[in-house]
Amino acid sequence: METKEIKQLLQRYFNGESTLAEERLLEKYFQSENVADELKEYEGFFSGISALSETGRDEELEVEIMDFILKNEPDKTTNKRWLWQMVTGIAASIIIVIGGVLFYQHEKEPFKDTFDNPELAYAYAEQTLGYVSEKYNKGLAGLANFDKLETAKEPMQKGVKPVNEYLEKIENMRGGQ
Repeated sequence: METKEIKQLLQRYFNGESTLAEERLLEKYFQSENVADELKEYEGFFSGISALSETGRDEELEVEIMDFILKNEPDKTTNKRWLWQMVTGIAASIIIVIGGVLFYQHEKEPFKDTFDNPELAYAYAEQTLGYVSEKYNKGLAGLANFDKLETAKEPMQKGVKPVNEYLEKIENMRGGQ
């Protein structure tokens, strides 16, 4: 084969576009004695590939690896899903029971008005809403300090960042063992 054809086959091989027959052709070429000098660097690669293809699969090792993967695979998602389904089912059941009891009580004895005088009811509602508004505004005033907290946390995060990066490196090294 000509060097030009081999280069084209190599290009197709490294792009993942070659057929099995073309790959066998490349293996035969690089195992032969008349390899062009400019392509000698690929001889070791293809001799290693052909040596690997000659060795049989170690099925026992494959089974051991698969068992290890399956044994160490986290099964947290199914547990969380099962727990979530159970909790939501119980919550729905409780809501249905409470709704049924309230509906039954309402049908049995409808709600009565608390006030006979509408003006007195209006005054009481106004007083209650004023109280709630005062407490709500007091709570919102405390939230105004969050802007100060946001600006104060930035220098702390800059100081903690190197420590977190160091801890990540340690975790990565630990995970590699």
